[in-house]
Amino acid sequence: MPASPDLLVLEGMSFYGFHGETQAERTLGNRFHVDVEIRMDLSVAGRTDDIADTIDYAQAFRLVRGVVEDQQYRLLEAIAARIAETLLAQPGIASVRVRVGKQPPFAGSIDRCSVIIERFAVQAGAHK
Repeated sequence: MPASPDLLVLEGMSFYGFHGETQAERTLGNRFHVDVEIRMDLSVAGRTDDIADTIDYAQAFRLVRGVVEDQQYRLLEAIAARIAETLLAQPGIASVRVRVGKQPPFAGSIDRCSVIIERFAVQAGAHK
């Protein structure tokens, strides 16, 4: 069965966290930018107009914020992976695409360095 074509998108989230490869980054902190695409079947919510049939945006935002603000990682890849794992634990989510970026602490001009990962829910009964 193909994944749902429906997407729920949270874009332009920004949080202050203490992640990075250097001790200075982990001590001083930095602003982290996050976009998330959640793939799930939104047809029921579209018919019922009931938030119980989808994921609450505010709850998804709080889950992402908890990873970025309450935990500490060295790599953007680890932050993105933890966000994906946290969101995939929510009912009904088939896959997530997570983009995490920051302005790196080096000389020169660059708007942002980012990673983008995509992860899929494990299907019941699936074999490796």
